[in-house]
Amino acid sequence: MNLSIDDFDYELPCELIAQHPSATRSGSRLLGLFGGTLANHRFAELPHLLSPGDLLVFNDTRVIKARLAGEKASGGRVEVLIERVLSEREALAQVRASKPPRAGSALRLGSLELEVLGREDEFYRLRFPGGVFDLLERHGSVPLPPYIGHAPLAEDESRYQTVYARAAGAVAAPTAGLHFDEPLLEALAKRGVELAYLTLHVGAGTFQPVRTQTLAAHRMHAERYEIPRETVAALARARQRGGEIVAVGTTTVRCLEASAARHGAPIAGPAETDLFVVPGFEFRVVDRLITNFHLPKSTLLVLISAFAGVKPVRRAYRHAVDQRYRFYSYGDAMLIDKMPR
Repeated sequence: MNLSIDDFDYELPCELIAQHPSATRSGSRLLGLFGGTLANHRFAELPHLLSPGDLLVFNDTRVIKARLAGEKASGGRVEVLIERVLSEREALAQVRASKPPRAGSALRLGSLELEVLGREDEFYRLRFPGGVFDLLERHGSVPLPPYIGHAPLAEDESRYQTVYARAAGAVAAPTAGLHFDEPLLEALAKRGVELAYLTLHVGAGTFQPVRTQTLAAHRMHAERYEIPRETVAALARARQRGGEIVAVGTTTVRCLEASAARHGAPIAGPAETDLFVVPGFEFRVVDRLITNFHLPKSTLLVLISAFAGVKPVRRAYRHAVDQRYRFYSYGDAMLIDKMPR
């Protein structure tokens, strides 16, 4: 299939970009795309759309307060967005400033001073005066995506985080998981749906557009992930009993499918992936996908089109716009079946 990034464009009225979360997590809408058929649901109906014996796999990464603002030693304004924590006192970050900071220079962010160690591609390597996670928690702010127009509010500290977030390290939320609350998780368990977890720390690169015309020329940013032994065992149990494996979010898909592409099946342990899933990709693990609505010309929209088919996804997005679904991180969700091979 000879596709360009223009094949993944669509028109979206600005008022459909959700600026705040729904009143309740599971109160959002859920658009079903089942074998090419569209169905409108509420997210709270999810237990009835799954079968006993199915397995839901979640990404339990925790969003850190990755955005810092301040000035350079010369006095110019600067904004820092952490991309990845490298060690106890070092991190890679995007730095926005009037002039690129030089190695050896200092960035003053309020009472916090960071040393610029050097540049690595589009990121800067920064040294903190203490533990990175602790200092970000005290001095940073919630890294809301660029299409959310307000400064972080009190509600964002809890709502831009899943209820099962555990492993600190993400600079963007795995947004499909934002729709789950404790009552819904309990209802899924009562339904006989098994729950399992893995960790992929979402980087700021998730918002970067595809800048090449052809998909083959695009290079994905790398992200770290870890699959626990318990999750590998849960995947095997689901297959044995005939249950479907349902990924919560595109990050979960990338993690499971990257491991399977390398090893034949997901294996336990830490790894890193720069897998770019495009139409024609062979999905070895995931049968169904829960995901939010994604930006035009984004790698995430390409991934779900590879999963469910380019034309069915186009039709689903047109339907979502016509039906006034809410889009992006704080928006509504989809439940998608894998396109038959």
